Amino acid sequence: MTGPRTPRKKRANGVESRQRILDAAVEIGGERGYEGMSIAAVSAKCGLPASSIYWHFKDKDDLIAAVIERSFETWLAAVVLPGEEAGTPLERVTDMAANVAKSLVDAPDFLRLGLMLALERQPTEPRGRTVFLQVRDIANQKITDVLGELFPDLDEDAVRTLTAYAVAVADGLFVHREINDDAIDLVAMFELHAELVYEAATRMAARSKG
Repeated sequence: MTGPRTPRKKRANGVESRQRILDAAVEIGGERGYEGMSIAAVSAKCGLPASSIYWHFKDKDDLIAAVIERSFETWLAAVVLPGEEAGTPLERVTDMAANVAKSLVDAPDFLRLGLMLALERQPTEPRGRTVFLQVRDIANQKITDVLGELFPDLDEDAVRTLTAYAVAVADGLFVHREINDDAIDLVAMFELHAELVYEAATRMAARSKG
C-alpha cells in the first residue's frame, strides 16, 4: 500500500504542474495573443484542471505575468558584459549581443507576449503589461550601464539616445524574425547591431571630447 505523499513530493509535483501550466500558456499566447488566451484553453493544452491553474495563479493576468517573468530571468542572465580577458571592448560587446540573441531564441516568451501586451490598449491595465514595462526598464538600465562602462566620456543624453536606439532595433530584429518564421539568423543580426551601436558610441564619444 502506498503511503501519503511527503511534503517534498508535493512540492516537486507542484513545481512540475506550475511549469506545465506556464509552458501551455506560452503556446496559447504565441498562437492567439492576449485576447485569445483563456484559462480553459490553457487547461486543455496542459491537461490539468482549471482548479489547478487557479491554485497557482489568481487569474489570466497573473498567469501571463508569470510567463513574462520566467522568460525574462533567462534573458537577463545573458545581458552581462564579458570581462576584459574576453578581448577588445568591441569583441566583448559583440559576445554579449550574441548571448542575448541566443537567450531570445531559447526563451522568447517575455518579449513575444510582452510586445503584444504593450501594443494593445485595454480598459484595465493587465498585470502582464505592467510587468513587461517594468522588466524593460531593467533591460534599459543594463544597456545604459554597459555604455557607461565602455564610454565614460558620453554624456547622459548621448547614453539615453544610444540605449533607446539599441532597444528599438533589437525589438525590430526580434519581430522581423517572428514574421519570417525563424528564417533570420538572430545571433548574426544582433552581432551586427552591436557593432553598429559600438561604432556610433565611439563617434559620439570622440565628438564630446573634441
